[in-house]
Amino acid sequence: MTESYQSPLCTRYAGPQMRAIFSDDKRYGTWRRLWVALAEAEQELGLEISDAQIAQMKEHLDDIDYQVVAEREKLVRHDVMAHIYAYGLVAPDAKPIIHLGATSCYVGDNTDIILQREALLLVRAKLVRCIRALADFAERWAGLTTLAYTHFQTAQPTTVGKRACLWMQDLVMDLQQLDFRLGQLRLLGCKGTTGTCASFLELFEGDAGKVRELEALICKKMGFPGAYPISGQTYTRKVDYFTLSVLSGIAQSAGKFAGDFRLLSHMREVDEPFEAGQVGSSAMAYKRNPMRSERIASLARYVVAQEANPAMTASTQWLERTLDDSANRRMCIPEAFLAVDGILNLYINVISGAVVYPQVIGKHLEQELPFFATENILMRAVKAGGDRQLLHEAIREHSTAVMRAVKETGAPNDLLDRIAADERFGLSREQLQEVLAEGAWSGMAQQQTLEYVAQVRGMLAAEDAADLGDLAINV
Repeated sequence: MTESYQSPLCTRYAGPQMRAIFSDDKRYGTWRRLWVALAEAEQELGLEISDAQIAQMKEHLDDIDYQVVAEREKLVRHDVMAHIYAYGLVAPDAKPIIHLGATSCYVGDNTDIILQREALLLVRAKLVRCIRALADFAERWAGLTTLAYTHFQTAQPTTVGKRACLWMQDLVMDLQQLDFRLGQLRLLGCKGTTGTCASFLELFEGDAGKVRELEALICKKMGFPGAYPISGQTYTRKVDYFTLSVLSGIAQSAGKFAGDFRLLSHMREVDEPFEAGQVGSSAMAYKRNPMRSERIASLARYVVAQEANPAMTASTQWLERTLDDSANRRMCIPEAFLAVDGILNLYINVISGAVVYPQVIGKHLEQELPFFATENILMRAVKAGGDRQLLHEAIREHSTAVMRAVKETGAPNDLLDRIAADERFGLSREQLQEVLAEGAWSGMAQQQTLEYVAQVRGMLAAEDAADLGDLAINV
C-alpha cells in the first residue's frame, strides 16, 4: 500500500507496455533525443557544433537525475528549462548548444506526437489480436441458430456467429479509422515561438532553404515523413481530438460488445472465462457475474467522456497558443490510452475464453420458434385446401391466447398443440414439426458469417503477430 494516490489505470487495468510509453523515462528520454537530433541537423547545415558536443549528449540520453530536475523546476517554474539545466550538468561541453534556437514546444509537442504514434501502434496490435479472436469465435459458432432481439424483444432468429460479426465489424471500422489517423500524424517540427521560424532564420543568417532543410532533417532522424506545414507555437490541438476520437470509437465498440455479453450472460447463454478460485459474489457464492464485461463498460464510458476534453481544448486555443491546454493534456491523453489498453486486454480475454451454452440457446429458441413459424404453417394449411383469411384469424387467436398464458401463468408455449388440435388447419403435430424443421429461420446468417470471416482474415493476412507481452488480467 502507498501513502499517496495512484491511478488505478496503472495499478489495475493498463498493461506494462502502455504504461512504459507514458512513463517519465520515455517522455524525457525522448526530449533528449530530440535535442540530439536538433544539434546534429544544425551541425550538418553548417553551425559550429562539434562532434564531441554531440557525443557527450548521446552518452547521457537516459541517465536523467530527476531530483536535480525537481529542484531546478521549483526555482524556475519551467519544466523544459529544468531539464535543459540537468542535461547541461552531465553534458557540460554541449551546454551552450542544447536547445539552440528552439522553444519549449519543440521537445514538448514533438514528444507528444511521438508517444501518440507509439501508443496507437500498440493499440493497433491489440485491436488486430481482438479482431482475430472474434473471427475464431464467429467461425466456430457460425451455424448455431439463436434468437435475435430488436428492442430486446425476440425477433427473427440469427446465429451466434453472425452476432459476433456485428461486434467484429465495429472493430474493423475502428482499425480503419486508426490507420487513417496514423497516416496523417506529423511532427510539429522546429518553427520557433510563434511558428514563423524567426529564430532559426536568424541562426542561418536569413537562409530560408536551410531552415526548411533543418526541419526535414529532424523529422527524418525521428522517423517521421514530415511536419505539419503550418503551426503557431504548438501543433493544432485538433490532432489530439482526432487521436482521442479513434480511442473513443474503440471504446464505443467495446462497450457495445460488453453490454450484449452482459445481457446474454443474464440469459445464461454465455459465460465469461472463470478461474477455479474466482469469487463471483461476496454474499452469493453461486453467482458468476460478468465482471470483466462490466469493467469494459465502465472503462469505455470513461474514454468516451474523455473525447470531449481535446475537443474543448482545440476550440479554446487563443491565437498562436495559450497554456490552458497543458495540465489537461498531461492527463486526458495518456489516461485515454491507458484505459483503452485495459479495455482491449479484457476484450481479448473474454472473447477468447467465452463459454457458449447451445442447449440453453436451443431451449430459448424452441420456446419462441412456433410464433416465427406461423406464416409457414399458414402456407402449408392453405396448400392443403384451407381458407387463408379464416386461418390467419385462427392463428391470431391462438397466438394471443398462448402469449397471455405464457406471461400471466408461466405456462409453456403450446401453440403447435393448439393448432394441431384445431380441425380448421388439418395438420398433424408431426406435420407441424416438419414445418419447423424445414424453415430457414436464420436466413443467410451462417453464409454471411463465413463470408465475412474470410474477408476479415484476408484483410489481416499480412499482419505480423506482434509481441504483446503479458495480456493477463490483473483483477
